[in-house]
Amino acid sequence: MIKNIHILFTFIFLSFQTYFAQETIIYKEGIQFSVRITVVEENTNNLIKNAEIEVNGVLYSFPDINGKYIVKAKVGDEVRISHPDFETVYYTLKSSEDIKILVRGFSTLKSKFNSRDKRYKEVDFYLQYLDSAKFYKKQNIDKSVSFIEKALQKKESKRRNATTYKLLADIYLHWKQYDLAIYNYKLSNQINKEKSTKIALANAQFLSKKYKESLKTYQNLKNERLSVYEEIIVFEGLGDIAFATKKLENSKLNYQKALKVAKTNFVTPKITDLNSKIADVLAAQGNIIEAAKQFESSLILAEKENRSRSLKEEEKVADFYNSNKLYDDEIKLRKQSLVKANEINLSKKYSKEKDSITSQKINYKIGNAYLLKQDYENAIPFLEKSKKDANKKNDIVVEKDATKKISEVFANLGDDEKALKNYKEYVSLVDTLYVRKEQEIQQVKRFSKKISDNQNRITSLEKDKELAQSKISLAYIDQKLSEESNRKQRIIIYSLFGGILMLILLAYFMYRNNKQQKLANNLLALKSMRSQMNPHFIFNALNSVNSFIAVNDERNANRYLSEFSVLMRSVLENSDEDFISLNKEIELLELYVKLEHNRFKDKFNYQINLDKNIDLEQFSIPPMLLQPYIENAIWHGLRYKKELGGLNISIDKKDLETVLITIIDDGIGRKKSQELKTSHQLKQKSKGMSTIKKRIQILNDMYKERISVNVSDTFKNGGGTKVELLLKKK
Repeated sequence: MIKNIHILFTFIFLSFQTYFAQETIIYKEGIQFSVRITVVEENTNNLIKNAEIEVNGVLYSFPDINGKYIVKAKVGDEVRISHPDFETVYYTLKSSEDIKILVRGFSTLKSKFNSRDKRYKEVDFYLQYLDSAKFYKKQNIDKSVSFIEKALQKKESKRRNATTYKLLADIYLHWKQYDLAIYNYKLSNQINKEKSTKIALANAQFLSKKYKESLKTYQNLKNERLSVYEEIIVFEGLGDIAFATKKLENSKLNYQKALKVAKTNFVTPKITDLNSKIADVLAAQGNIIEAAKQFESSLILAEKENRSRSLKEEEKVADFYNSNKLYDDEIKLRKQSLVKANEINLSKKYSKEKDSITSQKINYKIGNAYLLKQDYENAIPFLEKSKKDANKKNDIVVEKDATKKISEVFANLGDDEKALKNYKEYVSLVDTLYVRKEQEIQQVKRFSKKISDNQNRITSLEKDKELAQSKISLAYIDQKLSEESNRKQRIIIYSLFGGILMLILLAYFMYRNNKQQKLANNLLALKSMRSQMNPHFIFNALNSVNSFIAVNDERNANRYLSEFSVLMRSVLENSDEDFISLNKEIELLELYVKLEHNRFKDKFNYQINLDKNIDLEQFSIPPMLLQPYIENAIWHGLRYKKELGGLNISIDKKDLETVLITIIDDGIGRKKSQELKTSHQLKQKSKGMSTIKKRIQILNDMYKERISVNVSDTFKNGGGTKVELLLKKK
């Protein structure tokens, strides 16, 4: 008893060791394992048993009795879970543990209607129709398409319609009806955009030799978030297009990019395919040695996968040897393939496929290689065996070719009787094959008509009012026309807006340019006027000096010149300024009035009154604006008065923004002063006052009425002059 317990314990211990050892292996990168995937609706926790699981291009469509999908994968592989009733889900495997995929937004009518409800049964039938269409996809196109028609006969969701059209495109693609496949892939993608549909579309475009369209589709896919396998497929597709269009370097570059991704993520089948395709590129470039090495590598990789894949790769490499006259290598490899083909009985498995690898084909190619080597004795048995096998399996094409080659061998050996006999058989087979080809052509025509009828029936379903979401073809065209019309309308509207905007901008720039030009003209005019004011002022001042000299008053002349130089320095300092502070202007006026008073002491007294509440720095005034008014008061009013006159200058605060500058004299007045002017003086235009008026007009135009001047008589009898100047803040 104790011994039995010990044995049991040992067995359990070893089992655990084996389990953990297996787990350790599973977690190693590149090691494939089986993983169970359950797809569950999140809200109801119901199993979804009609989903489609894809890993590295391999599809798993049917779960086990427990509703679990058992898939072969590795750590890091991305699993794609798709279904007509929910958005495609992507999941990256992190371990070999069972996975539960929770699906949101999945809803069937089962939750809304009971099993007696007619609509529920119709929805259930939809999925059955899809499964049936998939089942007959490679066996019977009529039955497969008929189930597609049934699936389209009732109004379904957009996602379901997209899935149906994609499956229809897959069916047409399998039967090499590429134009119809492209048409339906586009319909599917128009209804519901899916990366898998776009990849299938690009492949169909490539197979129909529409390389530019295929290239555009693949390039658009590069901008999307792709799984590892999808990224490999896109790079491989770009490589295929480049190879087909003889852009060999570009082809090799894309194949190498795809190979790098495949190696990094241990996508073994694609590593084999891409090595083989790179070898094709090297061979096309004439690099036979490197191509041979690459093919040897692909043979080793294919052998590790499975015998079927190995056989296909051997066939491809043998053809490469043949094209490069490496007949010994070709014969050796084809003999290996022949043994392998017989072991796995591929002749039966691929007998229905046009390009399948069969024993009669392999024997024929071995015999042909011997014939090309001129080894006629060894060629005969392989060609005879090929002929015999082809006859058994009713493969007239191979039988015909083998018979012709046998005739050639006997002719080369000098056995004319056998050569003639086989040639007659060859002619007979050609006639038989011709009849068969005629029959096949008729069958193809009938087949094409059936496909056309099927497609027409499906297209007619789109016109049914009850299938609003199935009318994708017309909707697609209408949408394109509408988009084109809208695009043209937008172009016209944008052009109008653009034109209006350009006109507005043009008007604005013209206005701004005119304003700047006007400002520049005004500034130039002001500068010109200031330049006119300075000589006028200097001329009058020099007259004063001249009067001192005339009376031999040298002392007063020197003092006057000294004070005049101080005044002139200040005037010249401000000559380039448009505005100076009111404080500086008053300082200039004080100097000027003082000079004039020194000259005309017996003619007037003056007084300057400032309001202490005024912040003189807050107000600005054009330089030498007040001087001409004071000069006029002295020279044309007070100078001609017989008795002592008075000049009063006052600056008062009118409001927070304005000051009032008043210049009052009690001279003879404007009218009498005009009468006293000599005939010579009357002929001369008054420069000072006319210039000052123009300056004020320009300044007000530029700075929005900052200065206003009013000149009036001081007394009612016309005596004296009063100047009132309102000055606003900066």
